[in-house]
Amino acid sequence: MSKKNYHIPVLLKEVIKYLKIKKNGIYVDCTFGSGGHSKNILKKIGKHGFLYSLDKDPYSINFSKKIKNKNFKFINDSFENFIKYAKKFNIIKKIDGIILDLGFSTNQIKNKKRGFSFVLNGPLDMRYNQKYGISAKEWINNSNKKNIFEVIKKFGQEKFASKISKSIVEYRKKKKIEKTVELSNIINKIVYKKNKKINPSTKTFQAIRIYINKELKCIKKILKDSLKILSYKGKLLVISFNSLEDKIIKYFMKCNSKDIKIPNKLPITNEELKKINSKKKLKILKKIFPSKKEIKKNIRSRSAILRVAELKKI
Repeated sequence: MSKKNYHIPVLLKEVIKYLKIKKNGIYVDCTFGSGGHSKNILKKIGKHGFLYSLDKDPYSINFSKKIKNKNFKFINDSFENFIKYAKKFNIIKKIDGIILDLGFSTNQIKNKKRGFSFVLNGPLDMRYNQKYGISAKEWINNSNKKNIFEVIKKFGQEKFASKISKSIVEYRKKKKIEKTVELSNIINKIVYKKNKKINPSTKTFQAIRIYINKELKCIKKILKDSLKILSYKGKLLVISFNSLEDKIIKYFMKCNSKDIKIPNKLPITNEELKKINSKKKLKILKKIFPSKKEIKKNIRSRSAILRVAELKKI
């Protein structure tokens, strides 16, 4: 693999630092990708430690096979389903750290057959696993103007969503939209390129990708499940790349880090007190941005935000 196509894991040093890896701990890399974070976690755990890594992308299977370590298990599934594996492997409330890197990898972008890139011309797909769900091509050619507008506006926060959706519907009256560059050309005629750093198609492609893969729903599910599966003082680390993701993560951590206030002299039974004390909440530890040095080395890290929290008992 060329250096140009090699995926560089974002905020790697910070992830390893704030996971505070125990030699005999159990960890979960929810977004394996090409294994950047996983490989470095495995360097830190001992012979009684273990790492579970997940990725719904079947292309990740080949990368996982390169890791020869008995303390490692790869699961080709979405992280939203991890709780069923946690039950299966009897690791509920035994997990010392969870890492989610919500960016998509260089390998996915550079493979034109995947349909993520608006620069490389390929089939309009955008699914992380092409065996499931509908492709971007199916959706873009069969959805009505209102639905297309709502998706682009909601998940892309694109101010030209109305004009873009109208142009898409007008264009497909003549022919189906089948290629990534074909869709990009439609968008580029509408969106004015004021910011040279951001391609005019970025927000619309982001919106379609998020919608097709139900990304925000999956994020909400794993965040909720993390409270059930992490151990006491277990770490939750999440790297987001857009404001939609970050708002969900920030809101979740904030809501679950609030103190439960019990009014003075409130009559309360032992059972009720036991129930309150058995609940868990988060302690927010850190919000981290990539350094200028990292951004210079890896431009894709520029929008990354790492939020760190720790599970604790009341």
